[in-house]
Amino acid sequence: MKSSNRAGTGAMVPHVRDSDSDDDHHHRSAPNVTVRTPVRRQRSIHRLLGGRKVADVLLWRDRNLSAGILAGATATWFLFDVAEYNAVTLLCHAALLGMLLLFLWNLAAPLVDRAPPRIPEVIVSEHAFREAALTVHRKLEHSVAVLYDVACGKDLKKFLSVVGSLWVLAVIGENCSFTTLLFVGFLCALTVPALYERYETEVDHLVAKGSEDLKRFYRKLDSNVLNKIPRGPIKTRRH
Repeated sequence: MKSSNRAGTGAMVPHVRDSDSDDDHHHRSAPNVTVRTPVRRQRSIHRLLGGRKVADVLLWRDRNLSAGILAGATATWFLFDVAEYNAVTLLCHAALLGMLLLFLWNLAAPLVDRAPPRIPEVIVSEHAFREAALTVHRKLEHSVAVLYDVACGKDLKKFLSVVGSLWVLAVIGENCSFTTLLFVGFLCALTVPALYERYETEVDHLVAKGSEDLKRFYRKLDSNVLNKIPRGPIKTRRH
């Protein structure tokens, strides 16, 4: 019995891997990789766009209305840019067609026991014009204030981004007409929000990745170029 116990104790014990120690070693050897997930917004895209009829049109909630507006914008762009239709001629032809339709309607209204046409109150409403003017004034005042803050150079990163965006718009404006530029902007307004609502997770991931790359590039530019620009001596205040 003693010999067997000695043999058993003297035998080679197979090496047993400790899962805890392996996991600790794996965590120690693995590099620190931080994966940033995009932050979910509190409000939906529909509410960010106003939550009204305009948001329904931009997000294609009312497909017939959105498709009609897109078709009208496409037809207008085709007339002005492709067919090179004159704006004054188009307005005169539209006015002539409208007057002709109203004239025929006014003549045929007593024959079919229908009321004659009337001008909608929305078109000549003083309240609607006043609200539109106030909205344009608020937007213009906010835009001027933002451009003034950017032009003062308080935020260098924002200043460089605005300058680059204006330069890109200037280059694009040289290669296409104003009508085409408006149509492309209108087309983007009718397609980008709807596509973003559908592929929100993928777009947020790509935007977060691109933002990290831009921040890394800006840090490199700041350390290699901007910090090497000579600056004047800093004056200390005497108390």
